[in-house]
Amino acid sequence: MNPRSSAQDVHRCDLCETAIVHSYCDFCHVNLCKPCILDHILDEYDKHKIVPFQKRRSTLIHSKCETHSHRNCEFQCEDCNNMFVCSSCMASTQHKGHSFVEVTEVYKTKKDDIKKDTNELENHISPTYEEIAFDLENQLASLDGGYDKLTTTMSKQGEQWHREIDIIVNKMKTEISDIKVKHKELLQKHLNDIEQIQSLIKETLHALMKIEESTEVSSTIEYNSKIREFSKPPPKVKVTLPTFIPKPIDCDKLYTLFGQITPLSTVTEENVLSLNQPNTSVKELLDEPELVTKIQTGHKNLRNVTFVNEDMIWTSGNSNEIECFNIKGSTLHTIHTKSGVWPGDIAVDSDGNLMYSGRETRTVNKVRRSETEELIRLKGWVPRNLCVTSTGDLLLTMYSDDETQSKVVRYSGSSEKQTIQFDDEGKPLYSGNSSMKHITENRNHDICVSDYSAGAIVMVNQSGKLRWKYTGHPSVTNNEPFNPYGITTDSQSRILTADGDNHCIHILDQNGQFLRYIDNCDLNDPTGLCVDNNDNLFVCDYANGNVKKFKYFK
Repeated sequence: MNPRSSAQDVHRCDLCETAIVHSYCDFCHVNLCKPCILDHILDEYDKHKIVPFQKRRSTLIHSKCETHSHRNCEFQCEDCNNMFVCSSCMASTQHKGHSFVEVTEVYKTKKDDIKKDTNELENHISPTYEEIAFDLENQLASLDGGYDKLTTTMSKQGEQWHREIDIIVNKMKTEISDIKVKHKELLQKHLNDIEQIQSLIKETLHALMKIEESTEVSSTIEYNSKIREFSKPPPKVKVTLPTFIPKPIDCDKLYTLFGQITPLSTVTEENVLSLNQPNTSVKELLDEPELVTKIQTGHKNLRNVTFVNEDMIWTSGNSNEIECFNIKGSTLHTIHTKSGVWPGDIAVDSDGNLMYSGRETRTVNKVRRSETEELIRLKGWVPRNLCVTSTGDLLLTMYSDDETQSKVVRYSGSSEKQTIQFDDEGKPLYSGNSSMKHITENRNHDICVSDYSAGAIVMVNQSGKLRWKYTGHPSVTNNEPFNPYGITTDSQSRILTADGDNHCIHILDQNGQFLRYIDNCDLNDPTGLCVDNNDNLFVCDYANGNVKKFKYFK
């Protein structure tokens, strides 16, 4: 094989074109092998600069002066629109009395600007556009489903109308049947009366015929005529059939009564890039967080808490009971898992329905009106922790059956939309075992996972790109390894995570920078966390089954 045509070829000397490169001339910009170095520096030039190949291009390449071709332009004339000039130009009458600046200084300043711009583009601007694109892709992906749901709702309305119309038609048919019965009874009654009179007439005729044939005097003389009685027949009865008078169909009114389709609405939200400017409207943290209330749940080994509204929370521990409490500590509802085993995690969806994961059944379940329905069933993976996003999606952490892999999956209903598992280099983002990996979403749609076994908080953006990792903060009072458990985020996009072994809560900003601990409120092995709409913090006390509510903002 020709070594110069190989796809994995190493750098070769530019002079002999065969030997492996060893050095580099930073003045002539050529690759050199060891034997060719001497040949190169013995030519007519005296400005060669030989450097190791790995440190090539350390010498700046200056442009040649158009007036003095043998010199480099190492300065700029500030009085001539920053024109590049050489030392001979500076001494000429053309630039007499002008101010000059060294090109190397301008070069360094520009390099710093370029580095800053590169950092800003890579870490802030580009991820923002990625998130916008990801959001649009999600909208496009859910478009068919949304319109299918719309037409299904419309079809159900049509079916309901058909049912109502059928009910009305059947009701009218029943009314007609009742009228028909009355009609028939009326005619039958008159017919019976007529038939009775006809019978009397027949009897009278028969009697007259006997008298006519008889020669008896008395029966003939005693005859009384009944012609007057029969000559006044009853009035004729004529009953008119009922009629159906259909009302004209007003199509426009019918269209209005059937329902209304709202017009397409487009809302544009301005995306303002902060460009690393500090947030000046943040809430300040209290120096000493305040214990507001304590709820005794009765749970043994309390693990999870999730906020419903200002007066309701759901809790779960090492039992099959998921209990709802009001803020005064009274039990409002109790749900039992279908498997009879304690739930992996609990959450509340945008409609206020309880959701919980089941490791044994490999399902995520939803409780609606006290009825439990299966929402998601996994194969080859075990569900662990979950959270509901601001858009109504479900984020679910899971691990493989062989406990070698972990990942985060986004669901819309029961449909899988996104998988987050590896970084840009193909390395796993999360430890591959069955340990707890609580999950939450920031207000800026970043996804944050507390990886207990890895001893780290892992933050990715909405599209799944790694933003940062947090592995704890040194402290005199906290000497145990950092193994984060429950995690939540507040209105300031700050992240709060439970450090049970050190009996405290870590508070981080949205960029993963440590802000402070909460460790002064008699915390004993904190586990699950959540915040309410006013940024009050709810903390599960694993050992004694209490939920403590803290105020930590001013």
